[in-house]
Amino acid sequence: MAPTLFHYPLVPIDDFLKHERKERYKLLVGIGVVVLLVIVVMALGTLLIIYVKRANSEDCQEGHRAVMECRNATHLLEQKLTLAQDGFRDAEAQVATYNQTVMTLMASLDKEKAHSLDVEKKVEELEGEITTLNQKLQDASMEVERLRRKNQDLSAKIADQKDSASSLKDTSSAAKLLLLIPLLGLGARLL
Repeated sequence: MAPTLFHYPLVPIDDFLKHERKERYKLLVGIGVVVLLVIVVMALGTLLIIYVKRANSEDCQEGHRAVMECRNATHLLEQKLTLAQDGFRDAEAQVATYNQTVMTLMASLDKEKAHSLDVEKKVEELEGEITTLNQKLQDASMEVERLRRKNQDLSAKIADQKDSASSLKDTSSAAKLLLLIPLLGLGARLL
């Protein structure tokens, strides 16, 4: 390839100087920005080195361990609290069940007391009736005994009279009959 000739138009010197100033200004600004960035990076690097040294220091490590222990203790306490709350809820449920059972038993006990009082009243009434019937039985026994003696007396009199007269035999049979009629009536009354 053959060399080519470049033809540049002629530029006035004022324009050239203005253009050169602009280029220098841009270069200075660029260098300033780079220097500023280097300073910022170095400052940040220095701060990072200081932070890393402090983070790896013994005091910081102990603080980190203490924080981890606190977290572990807090976690264990939260678990224990959860278990205690579950136990408390279970206990509350049992208490509610026990209270319901107690209420049911109290109602049942009240019914039994009322029934017991009714039974006691009936027993007292029956004891009163038994006492009355025992008294009536004693009275009837005494009446039977009295009538038996009377009957024995009458039988003895009748036997005496039998021996004395045979004609009176028909009369004594009638008297026996008359005597037996009230005795039969008394026996029917006792039954």
